[in-house]
Amino acid sequence: MSRPSAYLDHAATTPMLPEAIEAMTEQLGRVGNASSLHATGREARKVVEESRETIADALGARPSEVVFTSGGTEADNLAIKGMFWARHPRKRVLISSVEHHAALDPARWLADSQGAEVELLEVDEHGRVAPDTLRAAIERDPGGVALVSVMWANNEVGTIQPIHLLAAIARDHGVPFHTDAVQAIGQLPVSFAESGADALTLTGHKIGGPMGVGALLLARGVTPVSVQHGGGQERDVRSGTLDAPAIAGLAAAVRTAVKEQTAQHRHLTALRDDLIARVRHAVPGVVLNGDPDHRLPGNAHFSFPGCEGDALLMLLDARGVECSTGSACSAGVAQPSHVLLAMGADAAAARGSLRFSLGHTSTQADVDRLVEVLPAAVDRARRAGLG
Repeated sequence: MSRPSAYLDHAATTPMLPEAIEAMTEQLGRVGNASSLHATGREARKVVEESRETIADALGARPSEVVFTSGGTEADNLAIKGMFWARHPRKRVLISSVEHHAALDPARWLADSQGAEVELLEVDEHGRVAPDTLRAAIERDPGGVALVSVMWANNEVGTIQPIHLLAAIARDHGVPFHTDAVQAIGQLPVSFAESGADALTLTGHKIGGPMGVGALLLARGVTPVSVQHGGGQERDVRSGTLDAPAIAGLAAAVRTAVKEQTAQHRHLTALRDDLIARVRHAVPGVVLNGDPDHRLPGNAHFSFPGCEGDALLMLLDARGVECSTGSACSAGVAQPSHVLLAMGADAAAARGSLRFSLGHTSTQADVDRLVEVLPAAVDRARRAGLG
């Protein structure tokens, strides 16, 4: 399959960085289980531990705080379920209403089957959780709160949360704080120690690393109950044979993404601002979603009045522009984005939205191609909707 004319879906998966490909490829032909005591096992363990040190150094953490997982979803499940169980008999789970389903769904499962009292933290029209909102929620019954979970930056609309302030409020009340930083790393400065968070989720394929590998950073003294049991390879918190090649690729991606973050921020912000301005000019009436001042540099999220997002996505795809819609599809019926609904949008606007996300391979030509084909696609989508 040929490369699309414009790949604008980096928030879903970004192409692997050359450094990550090289690091992973170097390990793929080697034999060795990192839990084995013989020579090849020790070599695999060396790769894992050096990768752990690399990730810790890049993200302001201690190596002992890095717990490898199969990706962001597992890390979110381990943090939310495991910290809830570890804090028994506290039942209150405070979680933002705009979280990724990898965090929302474990919380809802705890409510359905484990007796949790899940409380969704309201957001403003930009998708931000106000510090006062969290403070008021905790203070209603601070002794009953098991944990707080608020993502660092939203995967759909790109809004950046005031994580340092929120984590400080939770800490002042003795409540563990988890943040899903999957979208933030590589686009924003991220330091685990400075954030004040007790647990932080990251994954490889959002930062130019391989799919199927991620990590949960856990502060000292934070020990969630295991979600899966077996060999207890990772601090007896997470079991499973470690994928040394993927972990090497993850470490290389984290190191490179963090090293180049400042330059990437400048590059992506310029491209994003140009994209936003030109889309607004090309499609009158389009609505930009998310915080205009505190958003990811690679994110531009729009609602297109009169359009169904899925239909517009496929029309753009046919012209070589790949992007994403936040809507879910259930039994063939488009469902409105829960993020936009939580921000106060109506169902039609929440269904008629698209996310254009930029990354390390993005160029001016990608933006040019989008602007070239977008007006005709919007016009066709609107006519189809009227029909």
